[in-house]
This record gives sequence, structure tokens and C-alpha cells, in this order.
Amino acid sequence: MRLTTRTNLAMRTLMFCAINDGRVVRKAEVAAACNASENHLAQVIHGLAQKGFLRTVRGRCGGLALGRPAEKICVGDVFRTFEGNLPFTECFSARQNHCPLSASCRLKCALSDALDAFYGSLDKLSLRDMVSENVELQDLLRVA
Repeated sequence: MRLTTRTNLAMRTLMFCAINDGRVVRKAEVAAACNASENHLAQVIHGLAQKGFLRTVRGRCGGLALGRPAEKICVGDVFRTFEGNLPFTECFSARQNHCPLSASCRLKCALSDALDAFYGSLDKLSLRDMVSENVELQDLLRVA
């Protein structure tokens, strides 16, 4: 399994905001710390804001901040937001399934169980779990 760049950037952005909680951060700061393009990051920020993970502030002193407390942001929900609309394999898509084995293949069931376990594991974690007592991450992401 491989995560999309958007999911990776979403988690980096949320961790950056959690480390700098109580402060509105700028997209350029996040991009620099996360080694990301500001244009690509803007799309991710938009998606995070639409789901309430982030709040954005317009204007001269604008930027972004967590939309809710870090302990209320479930890692599994973030992953579903960015990965959930992509079928894991073609047989997971009713419209795009052209696999001739679908009617008798047990692999789809096994993959479905594995995905359920994957998301179940992530559902047990909050953004707070990712940043709490993580001194090395704090040193990398804290804005001076």
C-alpha cells in the first residue's frame, strides 16, 4: 500500500499546526518545514478546511490553525478524507471493475479485511498522539 502525497501533506500540515497550537501559521511556513510546494499544499489545506480539520484566516495576518483540538482529530478520518475516494484496487470500484476473476476471487475479501484493520488501527490514534511528547518533531516544526 502506498499513500498519496496529499494524505502525507495533510498529516504534515496538521502536525505542524498542532505543534504551533494557539498561533495562526502561514502556508509558506508549513511548505518550508514540510518540503512541499505551496501550490500543492494549498489544495490540501482547502480539503482539510472543508472537513473542519483546519480553519483558515484571510487577510494580512491570515493563515491557518487547527479547526478543533488535536485530541479530536482522528488520524483515520484524515486518511479517509484523502484516500477514501480512491478504490484500493479496480475490483473495489463498481464502475471501473473489469477484472474477469471478480465473481470467484477471494483476494478482494482479504484486501477488504486488511483495509478495515488498517483504518481500525488509525482510528485509535489522534493528532495529539502524533505530536505529544515528540520532542524531535517539535524541534523540527516549532516556529521560532
